[in-house]
Amino acid sequence: MRRKPRIPPSPLPQHKGVDPVRVRLPVSDEWATVGEYLVARLSGAAPGMVAEMLDSGLVVGVDGQPIAAHTPYAPGLRLWFHRDLPAEVPVPFALEVVHRDAHLVVADKPHFLATTPRGSHVTETVLARLRRELGIPALGAAHRLDRLTAGLVLFTVRPEDRGAYQTLFSARRVRKEYEAIAPYDPSLTVPLTVRSRILKERGVLAAREIEGEPNAETLVELVERRGDLGRYRLTPHTGQTHQLRVHMSALGVPILGDPLYPEVTGPVPAGDFRRPLQLLARRLEFTDPVTGVEHRLCSGRTLRAWESYEDWAGL
Repeated sequence: MRRKPRIPPSPLPQHKGVDPVRVRLPVSDEWATVGEYLVARLSGAAPGMVAEMLDSGLVVGVDGQPIAAHTPYAPGLRLWFHRDLPAEVPVPFALEVVHRDAHLVVADKPHFLATTPRGSHVTETVLARLRRELGIPALGAAHRLDRLTAGLVLFTVRPEDRGAYQTLFSARRVRKEYEAIAPYDPSLTVPLTVRSRILKERGVLAAREIEGEPNAETLVELVERRGDLGRYRLTPHTGQTHQLRVHMSALGVPILGDPLYPEVTGPVPAGDFRRPLQLLARRLEFTDPVTGVEHRLCSGRTLRAWESYEDWAGL
């Protein structure tokens, strides 16, 4: 079996808890210089930005030395640089750590905070915040939560442990329990298990159910009722994108505050924190693959609509 080449360590430190971008030049005779390639590769950058980065010595090679724009193109050459960080609206909610040891950090994230850097959310993410606040540059995510969902997220302290914890989730050896606030429907018989096939297409905001072999399964239970609202316990047995939101909407009881289901009303505008999605990753239970410890972790957050529906609904 052919082994993958070892990736050398980054010659650049993190910036605001964010790793530098790593680029490996592909085999090609299309470009004569590194500068030509980067201009083509980073076509979404502002005009002149790539040239300015190269002229300022912000693009470096494996030895940490600046790479000039006129450097001859060489397949396999590795480059590092920091992306131009977007201006981000700070998410004004605390990020709590519910467990920390030599291998794990489990955070209780607020609504609206993305798990890892992606798109326009880079420094305002759980990963970047924890790296800065805890001083653990090697911290990595073992799984993710949607930006709009609050609750428990697991991170690994040591890169060599990450695969073992990621396998817990991919092999479905983690018991995950969520809480949701949604309309109460007396005609809905619960508990029930929802099974369907969910398709999430790249570039499309909402996922959808399609015909075919089910790839998503959720146990739905009603925990408590208050008037026209229900507090539901959702136990997913699979991990499809937006699975819980899709299944609750399909049952006719969409989760409160959902901007995508049953109808797409937008993405939520930056800085609008008034109506958080009423979905919380409440519990994580698993056997630690490194230490053998049995973990039973619980979020300390509450869902706003259940505590004060009148105030929440009036926003």
